[in-house]
Amino acid sequence: MSDDRRVYLYDCTLRDGAQTQGVDFNVNDKIAIAEELDRLGVDYVEGGWPGANPTDDAFYAAVPDFVHAKLAVFGMTRRAGRSAENDPGFVALFATKARVATIVGKAWDFHVRVALGIEPEENIEIIADSIAMAGKKVDEVIFDAEHFFDGYKADPDYALRCVKAAYDAGARWIVLCDTNGGTLPDEIERIVGDVVKQIPGSHLGIHCHNDTDNAVANSLAAVRAGVRQVQGTLNGLGERCGNANLVSLVPTLTVKMGFETGVDADGLARLTHVSHLVDERLNRAPNRHAPYVGAAAFAHKGGLHVSAVEKDPRCYEHIAPELIGNSRHIVVSDQAGRSNVLSRLRDAGIEIAADSPKVRELVEMVKTREFDGFSYDGAEASFELLARRTLEGIPEYFKLNSFRVLDERRWNARGQLITLSEATIKVEVKGETIMTVAEGNGPVNALDNALRKSLIPSFEMLEDMRLVDYKVRILTPSDGTKAVTRVVIESADSHGERWSTVGVSANVIDASYNALYDGIVYKLYHGGART
Repeated sequence: MSDDRRVYLYDCTLRDGAQTQGVDFNVNDKIAIAEELDRLGVDYVEGGWPGANPTDDAFYAAVPDFVHAKLAVFGMTRRAGRSAENDPGFVALFATKARVATIVGKAWDFHVRVALGIEPEENIEIIADSIAMAGKKVDEVIFDAEHFFDGYKADPDYALRCVKAAYDAGARWIVLCDTNGGTLPDEIERIVGDVVKQIPGSHLGIHCHNDTDNAVANSLAAVRAGVRQVQGTLNGLGERCGNANLVSLVPTLTVKMGFETGVDADGLARLTHVSHLVDERLNRAPNRHAPYVGAAAFAHKGGLHVSAVEKDPRCYEHIAPELIGNSRHIVVSDQAGRSNVLSRLRDAGIEIAADSPKVRELVEMVKTREFDGFSYDGAEASFELLARRTLEGIPEYFKLNSFRVLDERRWNARGQLITLSEATIKVEVKGETIMTVAEGNGPVNALDNALRKSLIPSFEMLEDMRLVDYKVRILTPSDGTKAVTRVVIESADSHGERWSTVGVSANVIDASYNALYDGIVYKLYHGGART
């Protein structure tokens, strides 16, 4: 495919998405999502703003090397009255291993005078100086022209001079930002059409917010008008009403419009999984009615629609759901699941014939467990173990006889209110019954400590394992304190491997144990442990 049909994808979930009300990524969330984006085939992954907060600093210090994506940092142009070299906030952008820097600057004369308190000509100098210095520090510089469309409507000549200054100073991409989300698709297409007369579309990008529910439409209009980089977030996360949703943009650009992106057919088939994984990490339910990836996106309920779909799915489905990792769902006779399960089996390295009866058995088991509250989109290790137990069997490395967890809250001798957790566990390991007691920072940590204290003498590889994240979600909030809970635990080792497991129970400690158990078994299985 010619370069003119290549659209580059820039994801800003980890920064713009983190500004969503109610969203708070921790470092492990950001690393896991970044790795998924790289695996998906996204061209640029923006991790955050170095120096702005400890989370972003920790992310850039820990993020692994990508296979496909380029890691980008985000920051603003130098401050007025300082040179680029002597602005600590600006210089901090180049202290990470990222080789792409995205620099945001003003392109609206109103903002320049009011927000920056400087004259418009000085702003143009600031843009040129900042881009020129950044070009000496990194391999690639991107200029985000903030409020470009508002600026263009107010003063087209000045807005164009701003982006031209960045382009002439060496910016690889000039990104036109609809920062307040108030521009409509026809305006986007017309204005971008004017800009491409000054700057080649192969160097232009689009960044849209969703305040009029047009962010995806605006992004597509910009691509039609010539831009070849699209910025957005997974599931449309972002401040206020969100950003352009990459999950909708990717299949629309590729399947509908015939453009090429870094997301190949295998990546496209992972799209539903990645979308749901992000929601699971945020501890919220995926939108069932989300375009392309929602559970109801290809659902048909009775009557003429079902009859027509069963004859030819094209009657009521605009694409084959399998292309993006989703599946058809006939409400009265559920047909979902087989293609999803086969894809997940391939990801886990499990080879099996698509028509094997065991695949059908696994599909039905997954459906049943998901009805009971399990979710495997954010717990790939538990899914792999479930699949292997069903298809080929997993060794029983140890057997739980019983456990007991005690919590004590009291005042100590110094008059301090303290909480102590203690776990006692009995397990059978290699024919021997072992009982251990351990304390911890909370009941789950105590249980984890006791369990591994019992197992490490027989399985030394568990010394290398640690828990890095723990999430609890209430599945039946109307039941109050009797509610069923889902626990997802993320584990890691010194080799950089990470895996997530899930447990479900009306008892949060029981759910936690189930997730802990899977996490340990997964480590033992992949470590080649023997019973």
